Amino acid sequence: MSSKLYVGNLPFTAQEDEIRNLFSTYGEVLSVALISDRETGRPRGFGFVEMNESGARSAQEALDGKDFQGRNLRINEAQERAPRSGGDRNRQSRRPW
Repeated sequence: MSSKLYVGNLPFTAQEDEIRNLFSTYGEVLSVALISDRETGRPRGFGFVEMNESGARSAQEALDGKDFQGRNLRINEAQERAPRSGGDRNRQSRRPW
């Protein structure tokens, strides 16, 4: 079984292979996803790492608060995203009258 970790406070210059190498010390890394802004494509400074459960626990304990390229990492178990309510804010009401 696998676990997904939230990795925050990443330097904006961080690359997926650097994160994979950092976490692979603690177990098998199944995936790495660094999040970018949809509009600008610029890094947002956080991402997700999926690992086997024991590796994820070890990595979280060892790397949370650790300096990585001048920034102290924040590592937590990833939480499911809450469903959004509402609709498209830019859409105008379509009334028949």
